[in-house]
Amino acid sequence: MKNLRPMLLKFIQAETVLCISGLAAIITMFFVPPSHEYIAYIDFRVLGLLFCLMAVVAGFNQTGVFVLLSEKILMRVANIRSIAMVLVLLCFFSSMWITNDVALITFVPFAILILTMTGHTQHLILIVVLQTIAANLGSMLTPVGNPQNLYLYSEYSISILEFIKITFPYTLLSLLLLCTSVMLIPKEHISFTLSNSDKTDKHKPYTIALYSSLFLVCLACVLRMIDYRITILVVILGILFFDRKVIKKVDYSLLLTFVCFFVFVGNIGSLPMIRDFIASLLVGRELIVSILASQVISNVPAAVLLSAFTDDYKSMLLGTNLGGLGTLVASLASLISYKFYSRTDGANPVRYLGTFTLYNVGFLVILCLFYYLSGTLLLL
Repeated sequence: MKNLRPMLLKFIQAETVLCISGLAAIITMFFVPPSHEYIAYIDFRVLGLLFCLMAVVAGFNQTGVFVLLSEKILMRVANIRSIAMVLVLLCFFSSMWITNDVALITFVPFAILILTMTGHTQHLILIVVLQTIAANLGSMLTPVGNPQNLYLYSEYSISILEFIKITFPYTLLSLLLLCTSVMLIPKEHISFTLSNSDKTDKHKPYTIALYSSLFLVCLACVLRMIDYRITILVVILGILFFDRKVIKKVDYSLLLTFVCFFVFVGNIGSLPMIRDFIASLLVGRELIVSILASQVISNVPAAVLLSAFTDDYKSMLLGTNLGGLGTLVASLASLISYKFYSRTDGANPVRYLGTFTLYNVGFLVILCLFYYLSGTLLLL
């Protein structure tokens, strides 16, 4: 019993959103008793696709191909500003395909390694903060960039062209803002050598070919060219036959979190009073409500909860993506960067949080102003 409490607290701390979603689902069960109708709440296509993408990206990531490519690029630059630009843009563009959290898991430790080796850790906080913003905003462009995009893309049956049409202007503005922010870093000359042959020699070319093929299958499913059940079967068989340890690397807590929120939202939708209240709160305020909700419960749960009460998919899509800016919990991917930074020697969490909040709020304000100004211009 003595060991149970610390273990429980550690679990709650590590899986806060899962615990909240599970508690929310359990509470609603008292008002809507469990029945076979619960099955209808769950979007198995989203869960299946999310599982496949996480498994394939985890396999891709362990080959070291992303770090290898980034090292090749970095060896061509000679000052800290250029290195910062490369590290930020790697997060921005890679997050569109390998998700925001995987981009940060891959490239934030890499940034810490480089800045530590070169003795330029005074720029570490700003670069990691910009990497985090880059991953959260770069992932906005595509349906596979983050979990809420995949969910909303499926929930509203948005075409891929319509999806990109909505997100592209904000992604482009985000890129310009990030490049401008990097220019604040001085052009201090540096030189370094990285040797990672031990990382890549272990991995055979067929492994990269396997995950490339499986990723294309996942994209075909996202584009609704292949049934999700066939995709799940192909991905599971491919991994089990060639690299079964990848199955352990899937974030099952995220999948369970989605299940809990599906049950919670389904039960809420069965309670007329609460359903009508949320619907009335959202009418005409979808963007601002989804942004504010994301600040408290993070953008993935906000997308699942609020999408059930509105048909305005454009505002929901932009609101939950822009809502990833702001507080540290607005996007759970932001916690990944914070954890990596907090473990470095000489870490200053207070300064990090201050810089994080300043830049996140700044980006959020500018992007929201762009939303309202572009909407006003369209009405003229």
